[in-house]
Amino acid sequence: MSQLNGRVTTFTSESVCAGHPDKICDQISDAVLDAVLAQDPQGRTAIECLAGNNQLIIAGEIGAKAKIDFKKIAKDQIKRLGYTDPKFNFSDKSPINVYVHEQSPEIAVGVKKKGAGDQGMMFGFACRETTALMPLPIMIAHALTKRMDTVREENIIKYLRPDGKSQVTIEYRDGKPYKVIQVVIAVPHKESVNLDEVKDDVYDFIVIPVLEIFGFKINKDDLVVNGTGIWHHGGPASDCGLTGRKIVVDTYGGYARVGGGCFSGKEPSKVDRGGAYAARFLAKNIVANKLADKAEVRLAYFIGAKKPTMQDVETFGTAKKSHKVILSFMEKILDTSVSGILEGLDLQRPIYLPTASYGHFGRDEFPWEKIV
Repeated sequence: MSQLNGRVTTFTSESVCAGHPDKICDQISDAVLDAVLAQDPQGRTAIECLAGNNQLIIAGEIGAKAKIDFKKIAKDQIKRLGYTDPKFNFSDKSPINVYVHEQSPEIAVGVKKKGAGDQGMMFGFACRETTALMPLPIMIAHALTKRMDTVREENIIKYLRPDGKSQVTIEYRDGKPYKVIQVVIAVPHKESVNLDEVKDDVYDFIVIPVLEIFGFKINKDDLVVNGTGIWHHGGPASDCGLTGRKIVVDTYGGYARVGGGCFSGKEPSKVDRGGAYAARFLAKNIVANKLADKAEVRLAYFIGAKKPTMQDVETFGTAKKSHKVILSFMEKILDTSVSGILEGLDLQRPIYLPTASYGHFGRDEFPWEKIV
């Protein structure tokens, strides 16, 4: 996004509901991770799920002193997410195939020495656009999808079905959010309800309440609901789901750089996850402590590395202190060795299922969001 002084620009981010096919897979993967960590805090996992027409595949690796009932965990999550009707061609009655093996000893040897479980680069970001120190577009998009799920689960809008997406476009003036210029909602619903009624209810019960929280509003003409005009059948039978496919949704909505690896199904010694959480923690605290108005923290590791091979920060011309002072602050508040991240953020515990919907950042319940 270009935000030159005096220019009017726009930025769009999207989110997906908890019942989106990819998110079904993310949540099952993280539910398995939580089950492992509940029994063995030192446990190692890399769990992937594939959800398709009337079937689910769970694959990956585990190195843990834990007994896991993969099928029960998956069925519980599928049921919780609202897929209980066989006519969806995906439900808690669908066949589940499990292909999980023991962690590769060639990977395990580095992890057991408290090294990184993989190579890669991670980015953490923070800015002053919201009280959560997150970009505004992704925060509104997440709030919309969470509200979509709430109105369905609580029968506020009785005819909605699981699955759904949101998309929000914000107009910026002089680099600051000015107004919401469009909201897009996609949500499946019962065939007996026409699109005009769906749009009216989405506007009244989802869009207006969410935008009011952020201090914005839009006209109904600026709301798009189900762009093709019809959507009755959602879920994995309509669109195959896969763990880790929503990297941008999970992070900053495209507003900031993200690393190459996803989060769900991976325990935090895998720096795709733990390193990204550490980078967000550092970036948020730089902004919260008024060292800069915008910060991007950069980390990189190789497999087996105990410390990052890159640790730096970009403040986009907003720094209030010198680069040296900010780097010193980062080193003071968190040791970014793998063991330092695990201990400093207390990550080896079953806290990951809630991360697998509505984004991993900007939510105070997670330890990487703590301000020191």
